[in-house]
Amino acid sequence: MIALIVVDNPKHWPLHIPGTEIVSSREYLTNPKYFDLKRAIVFNLSKSYRYQTVGYYVSLLARARGHRPMPSVTTLQDLKHAAIIRVASEELGSRLQSTLGQLRGDRFTLSIYFGRNMAQRYDHLCQSLFAHFPAPFLRAEFARTDEWQLHSLRPIALNEIGENHRQFVVEQAARFFARPRLTGIQQSRYELAVLVNPAEVDRPSDERALRRLARAGKRFSMRVTQIEKDDFGRLGEFDALFIRETTAVNHHTYRFARRAQANGLVVIDDPESIVRCTNKVYQAELFERHGIAIPKTVVIHRDNVERIARDLGFPCVLKRPDSSFSAGVVIARDDAELAHHLATFLKDSELVVAQEFTPSEFDWRIGVLDGRPLYACRYYMARGHWQIQKQMVDNRRSYGRSDTLAVEDAPAPVVKLAVKAADLIGDGLYGVDLKQVGRRLMVMEVNDNPSIEAGIEDAVLKDELYFSILKYFYDRLEQRGRSVVKY
Repeated sequence: MIALIVVDNPKHWPLHIPGTEIVSSREYLTNPKYFDLKRAIVFNLSKSYRYQTVGYYVSLLARARGHRPMPSVTTLQDLKHAAIIRVASEELGSRLQSTLGQLRGDRFTLSIYFGRNMAQRYDHLCQSLFAHFPAPFLRAEFARTDEWQLHSLRPIALNEIGENHRQFVVEQAARFFARPRLTGIQQSRYELAVLVNPAEVDRPSDERALRRLARAGKRFSMRVTQIEKDDFGRLGEFDALFIRETTAVNHHTYRFARRAQANGLVVIDDPESIVRCTNKVYQAELFERHGIAIPKTVVIHRDNVERIARDLGFPCVLKRPDSSFSAGVVIARDDAELAHHLATFLKDSELVVAQEFTPSEFDWRIGVLDGRPLYACRYYMARGHWQIQKQMVDNRRSYGRSDTLAVEDAPAPVVKLAVKAADLIGDGLYGVDLKQVGRRLMVMEVNDNPSIEAGIEDAVLKDELYFSILKYFYDRLEQRGRSVVKY
């Protein structure tokens, strides 16, 4: 994939960088050569990004052509919204205070060139802002009342950079474009980012599974690159995002999904799936409305607590709306335990899900991708416990055993119900948990970030499991390229 540096006048760009092509803004917009170019990363250094200017259209049409612009139109729009700037300021709170705390005065201006500043002491702050708002050249204005806050942030053009900064800018551009992750992209057809958190206790995928995923990418000429929380600004370098970190709405995983989707990347988990799967109240309402069998369920608030004992009896199960990996799911065996758990849960959420207790030897987990069953597992309860995972006091985990079946060997009603439930969520990758108690079959929940670990979920399909996931990305990327309309 070629890297294009788009400037208003190539004569004013002072640097030749191997592996890049310098092109004028108008040439990029009007020359059919660039429309027909299948893949490119476009660094838009136009002098203005205002709405409907040439610079704006460079980023807009780059995405329409299947290219990857920096800055994207999403970034340009975000920079105009005071609320988004305010959120970024709040997230950078401690870093802002530690970096700027010793300054005198109540105003400060910071110039950011590819995530760097001439004064190294501001580099971490610059890199954080660049990660939130990936644009080549930025100017940040800070103001202090009780503490420092980001007041405004805007992209700047090459002609706004002072003469005494020019040599530094050239050096930072050379450093940025020389990065292996930019030069290496020319060797692959597509780039897949995999968001991970190596420190996470219950990682959705272990290292062996991630290595197998990366190896499977070669079949599709797709390079698989692991990224982490601090790589938010790198999303524009990729064609697709696969989130392999436990998701939540009030979490950076959701921001990654939103930004990736807005920038035209193919995303698993997409933002809608994260919202729908991470809230048990939503799922309880959804499944009941569509006739999906679930355990007897009551949505509890402070004024209907008495319904638990009356309608469900004891023991019963309480679930935080955003619980995951069995955390935030407790059992209440009597009124005292119920009162204790509800007091804790209702501090954080206005609503809590209460369900009848449905003990079983194991839970079914059916992996569903794009509306089709992918794998079937049985997760057995942890020894001496009522869940598949038991959390120990020192944050260790105890798990029950598991086994994996070919989809065609799993009970057909289990698979059919799992697919029906997943279809209500979306067309991504889901893990549908079900219980079978006697002849009664119930959906427990649909997970948007199902575990895929080497030797467990891939035990039957092996590498074909990873090929299936990457084919999902590949097919949508190919479809995206065919759907571009020429103006």
